[in-house]
Amino acid sequence: MEVILLERIEKLGQMGDIVKVKDGFARNFLLPQKKALRASEDNLAYFEKERVTLEANNLKQKQEAEVILEKLDNFNLIIIRQAGETGQLYGSVNTNDIKNALDKNGFIVEKNQIKLDRPIKELGVHNVSVKLHPEVQAMISVIVSRTDAEAETLIRGEEINIEKDENLTEEDTINIEEVFEDGAVPENIVKETKDSLEEIEDKKDAEEINNEINSETNTIKKEEEDSS
Repeated sequence: MEVILLERIEKLGQMGDIVKVKDGFARNFLLPQKKALRASEDNLAYFEKERVTLEANNLKQKQEAEVILEKLDNFNLIIIRQAGETGQLYGSVNTNDIKNALDKNGFIVEKNQIKLDRPIKELGVHNVSVKLHPEVQAMISVIVSRTDAEAETLIRGEEINIEKDENLTEEDTINIEEVFEDGAVPENIVKETKDSLEEIEDKKDAEEINNEINSETNTIKKEEEDSS
């Protein structure tokens, strides 16, 4: 299917470009997300008529994103989690957790704007990108720690003692398998496990979309080479 892009799509094209994509990619992503229109004479005429408005809206959204970028870029986002003696988290930190933490700090973003390759499963400083606009991206530091004091240590660039933290009680660090009987896992850990599974599904969807984009890009390049 040929479509007219209504905004810049990474690895695919700029606003106004007419590109050929797979039908499923268009129907499941580009068209419902209003990122493109089917390429037809009527839609092309509509786009040309509305081009100035679309470009103005895009510029406004980009400028608004750049204002947020000034505050969000290099922001230290602290997330407190329980962890074992080796620094391994009981559960994980996923895009939903990061979104909620950003919301609490006054940054309202959608979950799909947070680019996390895989759920965070250990203490430390983790760099995560937040796509505020197709042309504007912020990079934040997600500080996953057991206490606020530990987070401050990480922010200063100092190492933490992951084998034993004096601020934690024996109850905090005890082996989880020794505490709970089979099937009696706490609700918060069940939720984190469920969120992790959702994260995996989100990642699969993102990978499928990315694969489709790469496939379309290769197809377009091959057609251009064959025609030249």
